[in-house]
Amino acid sequence: MDYGLELKRLKSKYDNLKMHYYNEKGKRDQLLKQRSELELVLSRTLNHIDVLEKVRILLQKVSEYAREQSRHQIESLVTNCLQYIFDSNIEFRVEINEVRGRPEAEFYVISNINGELIKTRPQDARGGGVVDIISLAIRVAMLQCSNLEIDGPIILDEPAKHVSEDYINQVAEFLKQVSEMFNRQIIMVTHDRHLSETADRCHRIGMNDGISIVLS
Repeated sequence: MDYGLELKRLKSKYDNLKMHYYNEKGKRDQLLKQRSELELVLSRTLNHIDVLEKVRILLQKVSEYAREQSRHQIESLVTNCLQYIFDSNIEFRVEINEVRGRPEAEFYVISNINGELIKTRPQDARGGGVVDIISLAIRVAMLQCSNLEIDGPIILDEPAKHVSEDYINQVAEFLKQVSEMFNRQIIMVTHDRHLSETADRCHRIGMNDGISIVLS
């Protein structure tokens, strides 16, 4: 056996294995470095996700609180309006439910009849007059509860056309109080003489050959 040749072969094999080892070690070190960097990125991402989740929950709570505040304000104003015009045994209620991930509001009228609370939709409560008054009061409530600064007059078109004469004077007085309380001019189109007679200024409009003209 040629020991010199064998030794040379073993040395060559050793050198190849040594080179392979250092190549693989370099790859391993690079992978460990990448893993460490990715773990750092993951940790930061998880922290960001945690913060964002907390922010989301906070915004949701704030939104729910603001929604509840607005709901109470609208319920209070509309209820006061209904009780002023009709009687003290009627209340307005807003119920908010989540439908397909979005809040939806349902309106109800609660009537106290001989100690029994009757819950109905506005259109089923005491005829169309209640719907007119609720619609009127909600518009005023939304205008005043809005975060937007909306100036200018309140413009109404036949705001109480279904309200009977038994209650129309209360409607007129309510509109005057709204104007004074919120310091807003009210411009109203109406065929009801009770409402027109309570206005500070009234104009009668007629038709002449299909053209609207001011008669007085």
